[in-house]
This record gives sequence, structure tokens and C-alpha cells, in this order.
Amino acid sequence: MHGYRKRTGRRGLLALTGVVTATALATTTASATPTAWAAPTAPATSAVLAGLGAAGREAAVVRSLERVAHPLRSTDPAGPTADLRALSGMVGDAKVVGLGEATHGSHEFFAMKERVFRHLVEERGFTTFALEMSWSAGLRIDEYLQGGPGDPRQIAEATLAGSPWEREEFVSLIGWMREHNRRHPDHRVHFMGDDLGAPKLGDPVFERVLSSVRETRPEALPRLTELYSRLRPFDDVFAYLRKPVAERRENAARAQEAFDLVAGHQGTDGEDGEGGDDYAWTVQHARNIAQTFAFATVDLTDPASVTTAERLRDQAMADNVLWWQRHTGHKMLLSAHNGHIGYLSTHPDTYPRTQGAVLRDRLGRDYTAIGFSFAAGSFLTKDTSLDGDWKPVTVPAARPGMNEHTLDRVRYRDFSLDLRTAPAAARAWLDRARPVYDAGSTFTPDPLPTLALGRAYDILIHLHRVRAADELEPLPYEPAG
Repeated sequence: MHGYRKRTGRRGLLALTGVVTATALATTTASATPTAWAAPTAPATSAVLAGLGAAGREAAVVRSLERVAHPLRSTDPAGPTADLRALSGMVGDAKVVGLGEATHGSHEFFAMKERVFRHLVEERGFTTFALEMSWSAGLRIDEYLQGGPGDPRQIAEATLAGSPWEREEFVSLIGWMREHNRRHPDHRVHFMGDDLGAPKLGDPVFERVLSSVRETRPEALPRLTELYSRLRPFDDVFAYLRKPVAERRENAARAQEAFDLVAGHQGTDGEDGEGGDDYAWTVQHARNIAQTFAFATVDLTDPASVTTAERLRDQAMADNVLWWQRHTGHKMLLSAHNGHIGYLSTHPDTYPRTQGAVLRDRLGRDYTAIGFSFAAGSFLTKDTSLDGDWKPVTVPAARPGMNEHTLDRVRYRDFSLDLRTAPAAARAWLDRARPVYDAGSTFTPDPLPTLALGRAYDILIHLHRVRAADELEPLPYEPAG
């Protein structure tokens, strides 16, 4: 896509996400930085805007946004990247960059993530792409990137099956990362899954823990084997959640005992402790197993239990990112829904504390949150969170009063915007909650959630239109005989 002036905005929707329930958009407090021009104070600006009619107020906000908007000429990962220099400057020296998506399953969001990651790898020394997917699936992808067997489409089909990321756009990302490692063995990139074991943990992660303990602490192996025998392989979280809650709680206790048994061998000598680097990975694998079974005690009939589970999930995702970054020293691009990379949820009763909030508290300015918005188009969603296939849904133009309607009046088709340095008129507009598009696992068009963009993220990328992500092309089959 090429930047051009456009005439109107578009409208959108609300949909809920998460493994079990909706994922929410997030909000963050971002302080305005004085700009070179003599911007009036926020109260003065509010007074001036209040004196204008609705059309005049919106026009003033649009002019203010245009002062700091930087056009994006394309979402094509292979295109020139000169237009990303402004975005790169906004990121600065952050060690972890959260890059959201307003929907699960839109081509432009996925393509733009590969484009931004390529740029950060080549210009900023980033080395890890982290995704809102299972820890064990991430390990499998990373094995392939480091020279393991297979091809990008086979790997995507094996690791991303059932997810909205089982798409050609992620085949492209995986393929580029593998090729980058071939061409740059001294600057290798890695893939990480920061989430719990959904839709499955798989048997290999259990075997990783058992094999390590077999070598380093054989006296603990019988008890660990006994504990894991009741839990493995855990291949379908959605079917598992239909088991009685009491049974799931007993299994969570077994997983926690197994983790305590494994972690007790670490000692107190820093992160690695006894057993060194290899055993630190073993402990992390056991931790993810325990996190998954703790989350899976959720009682879907009890809203308080759902809230507890969602809080645990976002905390676990943040803990996994922090462990990886601290353990490897890598700069990371963290890909997830807007509601997981931001700071406060639009549904605080269900999502009281997001992954982004934890990362901001722990990393400070070393964490930067980039949200996405869109003015119209298509994405993928399901009828229910636990069942069904991902299918395309199309939404019309953003109506007046929505965030996207005003954003889409900015003269650039697609653009990035540093919300922390917005002029006062834009700042006053950004700090007020308005209806916003948000599509997760399911789609509810009415009522739309509300969000104050200026407190939602540090940076915003706005796209004029999106389309549904591309289905995986069929794998080629060898002829029989």
C-alpha cells in the first residue's frame, strides 16, 4: 500500500478473545512531552475545543494529530523500510517491544509485524520474536529456525494448528527467520511462545524435563515420573476444560509439586543455580507445565474464577517474557492482541492486570507498547471461544464518535504516531475514552468497548483497511509407491 490522502473513515466492532474468554484492549498512562511549537496547556486546549462545534473540534484534533503522524508506505515485509525510521526512533532503546493486533487474523497486522521485526533485527539488533502462543510450540519453531528438519509450511501446520496464526503470513515470517539465520550465523534470531500450553502442551515438553532430571538428579526421577504420568501429554486444553473442576485442581497440585521438585535442584546461586544453564531451561519448562495446569482449574461457570484465571495467564506470559529476556539478553518483539501488550483493560472485571502492565512495572522504559487500529475491513473470528473454526467477518466504516473515525481523517492512509509526544489538542482527544474496534476469538458488534488511546499504548499504528489473513496452502503430497 502507498500513502495517499483519503476522504472518509471506516467503522468496526467489538469481539472478545483469550483461550477461554475475551481478550481486552489495554490502556496505559503516557505523559505528554513538550513539543517545539507553543502548545497551550491541556485545560486551555480543552476550553478552546469546547468552544468549537463538533466538526470544528474534530478538524482541530486531526490537524494536531497530523503534526506528529508519520506515513507508512506499505505493510509488505519485503518492501523498502525508510518509512520505518520514525517508528524505530519512537522505540528507542527499549529491550522489549509489545506489538499488538486489534484483531486476530488480519493480513495487514500480521504482515506489518514481520516488516517491523525485520527492521528491528537489521537496524536495532533484535533477536527474538515472541508470540502469544504455547511455550512448547515456540520451542518447536525455534528448533527449526536453528537448523532443524522441515519447511516453514510444515512447521506452521504442526505448531499453529487451530490458532488464528495458522496462516500464510506466519509461514512467511518463519521462512524469513530461517533464511536470516542461514545468511547471518553470527546474528541468529529466535522464536518464543510466551503463553500457556494452549491448545496443547504436547508430550515433548514433559520428556525434556524428565530427560534432564534423569541425567542430573536420578533420585528424583521416580516421583517426577509418577506425577507427570497423570498429566501427559495434555493435547487438547478445550476438551480438558470439560473435566470436573475437582479433578483439574488435583492435577494442578501434581504439576506444582513436580515444579517444586525440579526447581528445588536449582539452588540459590542466581538464575541458573546448580546444574547451570541447561537446568535453568529445565526449570522453565516445568514452570510452564505448572502454569498451564493452574490456569486450567478455571471454573467457567464462575466469573470470579475466570477473572482469577485471566490474571494468572497475563502474569504467566509476562513472567515468561521476563525470564527469556533476562536469561538470553535478547531484544524482543512481543506479538499479541492489543489487550495483552497494553497496560489497562477495557474489561477490568475480567482482566484486572495485563501482561503489558506487568512488563511496564518490571522493565520501565525498557518496555514499549505499540497498539494497532483499523478503520474498516475483515478479520477472522469464531462463534465461540472453545469451539468452531476461524472464519472471516467484515465490518463497515467507523462511525462518527469512534476513535478510528477521527484517526482515518488524518491525511495519510496508514501511519504511526507517538502518543507520548502528541500536541495538546491531540492529547486532550487521546485521553478521552471512546468506542473502539476490538476483535478477539469471538465477535460481539454491540456495544463496542471504549478506550482512551493516549493511555492505551506508547505508540499507535493506524491502518486504513485490513483484510482476512490468508489460509495455509495445502501441503504437497508425495505420490504413492
